[in-house]
Amino acid sequence: MSDFRQEEPNKKKLFVGNLPFSITQGELEETFSQFGELASVNVITDRMSGRSKGFAFVEFTTEEAAQAAVDGMAGKQIGERDAIVNLARPRTNDGGSRGGSRGGFGGGGRSFDRNDRRGGNRY
Repeated sequence: MSDFRQEEPNKKKLFVGNLPFSITQGELEETFSQFGELASVNVITDRMSGRSKGFAFVEFTTEEAAQAAVDGMAGKQIGERDAIVNLARPRTNDGGSRGGSRGGFGGGGRSFDRNDRRGGNRY
């Protein structure tokens, strides 16, 4: 049996999605500071390019401020894009599985590429 534990949700931390790729941490701080004191702002970026991946996490010092931000940002735009703002879901300890197929033909979990040693198109 696995040692799977569900974390309690942090009601002060928000997921902010559908952001423009040009968004900066400062712009998000400015946008969300109107709802209360911020504990942290973390724009998720691509490791290679350093460019935003289009989402971020914003944490407030109080649950009330976080809920005010969720309510206040409903239907609002950030950089001409309709922002998605809701409570962040806690990470799970399921080994990093995010579901989905691992690629390849027929969803068999095997990818056929130029490094395939078996050669040929096998069906």
